[in-house]
Amino acid sequence: MCGIVGYVGSKNALQVVVEGLEKLEYRGYDSAGVAYVTEDKKVSLSRAQGKLSALKELLYKSQSNTHAILGIGHTRWATHGKPSEENAHPHVAGRVSLIHNGIIENYVELRSELLKKGAKFFSETDTEVAAHLLNDYLTQGLSPLEALKKTCERVRGSYAFVAIDSENPDRMLIAKTATPIVVGIGEGEMIVASDIPAILPHTKQVKILEDGDIAEVTKDKISFFHDGKPVERKTITITWDAVTAQKGGFKHFMLKEIHDQITASSDALRGRILGEGISIPEVGLDFSSFNRIVITACGTAWHAGLVAKFFFESIAKIPTEVDYASEFRYRVPVLDSNTLAIAISQSGETADTLGAIEIAKKSSKTLAVCNVVGSSLTRKTDATIYTQAGPEVSVASTKAFTTQLLTVLLLALKMGEARKVFSDVNKVLKDMQHVPSAIQSSIHNEGKIEELAKQIHTARDVIFLGRGINFPIALEGALKLKEISYIHAEGYPSGEIKHGPLALIDEKVPVVIILHKSDQLLEKSISNLREVEARGGRVIAVTDADLPDEIKSLCEGVIEVPHISEFLSPVLMTIPLQLLAYHVAVLNGTDVDLPRNLAKSVTVE
Repeated sequence: MCGIVGYVGSKNALQVVVEGLEKLEYRGYDSAGVAYVTEDKKVSLSRAQGKLSALKELLYKSQSNTHAILGIGHTRWATHGKPSEENAHPHVAGRVSLIHNGIIENYVELRSELLKKGAKFFSETDTEVAAHLLNDYLTQGLSPLEALKKTCERVRGSYAFVAIDSENPDRMLIAKTATPIVVGIGEGEMIVASDIPAILPHTKQVKILEDGDIAEVTKDKISFFHDGKPVERKTITITWDAVTAQKGGFKHFMLKEIHDQITASSDALRGRILGEGISIPEVGLDFSSFNRIVITACGTAWHAGLVAKFFFESIAKIPTEVDYASEFRYRVPVLDSNTLAIAISQSGETADTLGAIEIAKKSSKTLAVCNVVGSSLTRKTDATIYTQAGPEVSVASTKAFTTQLLTVLLLALKMGEARKVFSDVNKVLKDMQHVPSAIQSSIHNEGKIEELAKQIHTARDVIFLGRGINFPIALEGALKLKEISYIHAEGYPSGEIKHGPLALIDEKVPVVIILHKSDQLLEKSISNLREVEARGGRVIAVTDADLPDEIKSLCEGVIEVPHISEFLSPVLMTIPLQLLAYHVAVLNGTDVDLPRNLAKSVTVE
């Protein structure tokens, strides 16, 4: 999400930092800022809401001839506080200027403690707490590294910190846990960044901080510490070119974004699961007042809505309808003040979804589930919950979809809790915390999935089957395949196979079936598998169940994913279907990231 760049050396640090931030614009942001040390050892600050062009214009007007010897810069994607100049980084507290990626989960209690000590806050962010903490320890007489260590010990959550101490203006202080930060090593210069592309114009030699590391960076030296002891970190030579670096070393953005789901799922939950409770204060709606939900969306987001229907009805016991936004906006929907209308959209700019929510807001409370801060949808609805997936470049949605699933599950749990109709909230919350590692395990199947892609990539038609909560995932798997490989694919409920689709089955038609570990539906789904196999169909099973060898022998391939719970199976079943579509498309030589005739944000009807 956010971008970090820091530089110390003989070049103009201000120019290096701004150019580095431009290399990270693909990450998405809503404001930007820099703090820099001039040749007279004074620290200055510039911040602006909006794009980097606004910050560059501000710097050009005020500092066009300035030569900075050290600088830190940041592009912010809002998580705490609206997009504004005051909420932009760096944040200044006393002698400290600090930038931060991540979320400080205990910022409320830390802020309260610091207020009692006389600290004055000027933003709505969690980050400003870290600046004040570091300043407090420095003014107590601790060394910069000891003060940083103490600060990190007090903070709970995720962070990559980069800070300047005005009394030691020749160095940067950095710290990292759960959020990436790397240091590029040049000749008489060092550059710190949250991603490789900002470093490549200056050096290909980098050191990567590990979780729990803190470091002090001058133009000639990096000193790493872990648990208070000096450590060495290996120097790595980056062999990527600039374009590949933006993709994190992956061949396509889509593949990168599939792998991003490990961290994106963590980001979607971070700050929202606190102990045994759910924290989504930004929504601000009385969930107990609704007796009906209407969900409107398009494409992949519509599939997320279908899964959400299962969540809201199973957990919150609220009747839920899901409608294509393009249809909803031209009907005469029956809505009232006890109906909650939810719009799901990655971009928040989808024309049909915007049109649908305009109709809904005339009669009902409205809520956006969206990934883009400040988008049109979020400005139209009464409340918004952000999926926190980070920017998604590939047209075919991947991490935006899985974070939508996790976000609507949190909403359903919160609603079930408010309505006092669901008693297993804490159990599901504990299960949700295993999702990132389970996604990682699912991605480990990629080699096997690539081999299966070789077996089916010449097919003209593919059928996807799923039951219950995973029927929408069959639809999503089919959509992914047709979007990027141009193979005709359709998804069906497994129980409907006898009502038409069975006529299509022969040895030329691969059938991908989702087999979820459910006492109620697994046996029925296996019966559907046998029906397909008996008619010569080529079966690929995606399952979280321990299938008998007899059933495995009926399949051309079996892709196994971890089992966490029924509610989380849609997330994990989705991963192999994304990878299957990707590798089929690569084998067919299509433009994976920019499939023909499609756009990332559909801003017209």
